[in-house]
Amino acid sequence: MIFAFGVMAGNIGFAQTKKTTATPAMASEPVEAKEHSGLKIGWIVSGELLASMPEKIKADSDISKFAREFQTQIESMMKEYQTKGQKYQSDEKTMSEAIKEVKMKEIQDLQNRIEIIQQSAKEKVDTKQRDLYQPILDKADKAINTVAREKGFDYIFDRSGGTLLYGREGDNILPLVKAKLGIK
Repeated sequence: MIFAFGVMAGNIGFAQTKKTTATPAMASEPVEAKEHSGLKIGWIVSGELLASMPEKIKADSDISKFAREFQTQIESMMKEYQTKGQKYQSDEKTMSEAIKEVKMKEIQDLQNRIEIIQQSAKEKVDTKQRDLYQPILDKADKAINTVAREKGFDYIFDRSGGTLLYGREGDNILPLVKAKLGIK
């Protein structure tokens, strides 16, 4: 039999096969299994494939640059927050209660804005990452499927996660299970 594994959700590598030997019950010499007598299963480490793709390297650079823009803004606001906090602490003894309330409200409002910007930045960076990675993942998935079909693999697994990346459509038992459950 041919065994190998591969995946595509963030981790990818190169399909490799390894022939195993079978020992018939009465034979003393191992006999190499024929590819046509069993399943041909391949594997890949998707992370290795993705890491080697120039598109992913560029996407990572673009995402880092995008994230740094937010980080710069947040750092500036944090500096302002610290300065206002220190000023409040140093002047607190000489401030009236009304001024203390106003200054404390300013500091709290700034803290709230920082938290909102941090959350928004995280969401925007995550969205940008998904948008940039999806075409790369699609390209890798297409290549895996093409190689699997061209080389006659029945299944390809991602070795790093055990996820099935490619399987013969004829082995999909969903219609049979749905029929068993009376689902159309």
